[in-house]
Amino acid sequence: MSFYASRLLVLMSLSASFTSSAVDFYDPIDGKLDMGEYLAENAYGFLPVPILITEPAVGYGFGFAGVFLHESEKQREKRKQLAATSLDGGAQLLTPAITVAGGLATENGTWMGFIGHRRTWNKDTIRYMGGLAYGDMNMTFYRQKNNAGALEPIVGNSGVEFGMRGGGGMQQLQFRIDDTPLFLGAVQKYFQPELSINSHPKADEILNRLGNTTPTASGLGLLMEYDTKNNFLNPTEGMNYTVEYLWFRDAIGSDYDFDTLNIKGRHYWTLTPEWSVAARGYYKSLYTDENFLPPPAYPDIELRGIARNRYQGEQTLSLEGQVNYQWNIRWSSNVFAGLGYASSQHQSLFKGDEQYAYGVGFRYLIARRYGMKTGIDLAFSEEDTALYFQVGMGI
Repeated sequence: MSFYASRLLVLMSLSASFTSSAVDFYDPIDGKLDMGEYLAENAYGFLPVPILITEPAVGYGFGFAGVFLHESEKQREKRKQLAATSLDGGAQLLTPAITVAGGLATENGTWMGFIGHRRTWNKDTIRYMGGLAYGDMNMTFYRQKNNAGALEPIVGNSGVEFGMRGGGGMQQLQFRIDDTPLFLGAVQKYFQPELSINSHPKADEILNRLGNTTPTASGLGLLMEYDTKNNFLNPTEGMNYTVEYLWFRDAIGSDYDFDTLNIKGRHYWTLTPEWSVAARGYYKSLYTDENFLPPPAYPDIELRGIARNRYQGEQTLSLEGQVNYQWNIRWSSNVFAGLGYASSQHQSLFKGDEQYAYGVGFRYLIARRYGMKTGIDLAFSEEDTALYFQVGMGI
């Protein structure tokens, strides 16, 4: 479900009920459309956000979310003062606590309600992030583990659309080590879907192979993060690397025993006032002695332009780079490209065929005092053309 967190939010318009407010929607420094004052000065720190969904795995759809920024009066005034004297001064302050809640639905029958929260304490020495979701997701999967322990096509190469009705959640708590950029912490994940197959002639045969159509996955693990990003919402300098290892076991409520390892890295460089570069790498691996696991358990290639779950394996690697050009303080454009690999534990990760994706996009600085950008990416791959509405860099 990670693509909901990274791709669904887009700041596009304001609710008509707020247009009568005395808050100015234009920045006093450059006179351009800006929602920073609205977010800071309205009574609840609330922004209504339309959600436009274009993920190929679930189709086109729409939703709505409320974004709440929780700032104290002191924090709000300090950010306001810096933003009034510097084009990016307010954005360099610590990100306020954020809560997002809403719902969505797509053309293939997928629907979901969700809530998430991120908060820091004691000058960013303690971090917490958590979320809950419930709904009915319809997604196509292409591979399943066979009796020999290898992943093979479920039925041919066309895939099978699974319905997954249920809920789940995750939460993580981290602590900074001394005054370093290193954080250590714990993470918990829990999912309980009811699996079905949508309109397939071999639905009963496939479900019988799975055995358990109401699987529960419950995991606990450790998390290590190294973070030197200069901004949470729109980083332009620094790096962020995380290593997460989870154990899913019967003793903590899981129907299956397996381990997952996720290693993610992001790096940002500003080359000149106009040019910047970003890169991302994501390695995912699964370890198990189980004969069968539900298809959603297996790692997949995660790139803009490739549908989620299109390429799965017991280990996957996704690499992506992006070049950005800043036309002025508000507008920027980007080009990006990536490649991915998927294989079983019994094969070399790079033995299979590479999967490529590439695209172009743009961003608009919608809330200068928070460094919040929004925009659109158009991505291409061998199978798909996809449009993504983004908040932040998108990488």
